[in-house]
Amino acid sequence: MPRLPNRSSAPQGLWLGLAAGALAVLCLGTGWWLGQRQLAGGQAGARTALVKQAGELRRRVEDGAASAEEQQRLLELMVALDQQQEATALLERLADEDPQRWSLRLLLAELRRDQDDRSGAERELRQILRQRPDQVEALQLMALLQLEGGRGAEARSQLEAALQRAIAPKLRPEALPIGLLLANVLERLGEPGQAEAQLIRLTTLFPADPRPLLARALLQHGQGNVAAAQATLSEARRRQSDPEQQQQLDRLAAAWGLASLREPASGQTQQPTPEPQADQPAGSPPRSP
Repeated sequence: MPRLPNRSSAPQGLWLGLAAGALAVLCLGTGWWLGQRQLAGGQAGARTALVKQAGELRRRVEDGAASAEEQQRLLELMVALDQQQEATALLERLADEDPQRWSLRLLLAELRRDQDDRSGAERELRQILRQRPDQVEALQLMALLQLEGGRGAEARSQLEAALQRAIAPKLRPEALPIGLLLANVLERLGEPGQAEAQLIRLTTLFPADPRPLLARALLQHGQGNVAAAQATLSEARRRQSDPEQQQQLDRLAAAWGLASLREPASGQTQQPTPEPQADQPAGSPPRSP
């Protein structure tokens, strides 16, 4: 299920797409909400259609006949129509009826934060974390709330404990996003050296994954160390096998004004550019023999 919007933008820094594992600089995905808001703010006819659709879906929910997709759609429409109180009430009901669907509780926490109910948002997150103490999305939102409330040390302590559980006695995949989140918190607390040390540790634990290197390059670039960021980003590209993701890293390098990452490997030489033929304008592609 998509994520609810945040009242304020996510903190600047590393906030990567932790759960999804994307290489794009992230943070909390809200594009679908923005689309709904734009639609709701358009022509009066479009809004009328949304109101009608929401009413039909609400009746199906009240009758117990709505599917999970229809419930989600109703929540989207309620937020699009600025019916946040109604959306909150619906989420409370659905989350209580199906406590195993932790994503509903997470959506409820995000909606409460959107309404400046921070204590309510944390209450919802604690319910999730009691059952799933290493749930990355819940840890992420809890850390955000703690940072916003000036409780960065609490966020750090909670994430350090979660990371230790994910590493020992057996390394689990959750250790990577939790470690990235911890590095983000350390950077936000003004400890870039410890943040970088954490990312180096993650690179050792997950040598085939480029995300710790990408996060480290972002951190280095944010600190003004462009040369180190270039080297780290190049290494992240070498570890990335997806051509599309490689292109994203190339675009990031270009945005930073860095040199091309496509330099030939050590010991190789570039083929010289063929000289243009006498009757061929300079810059034209060479003719086939």
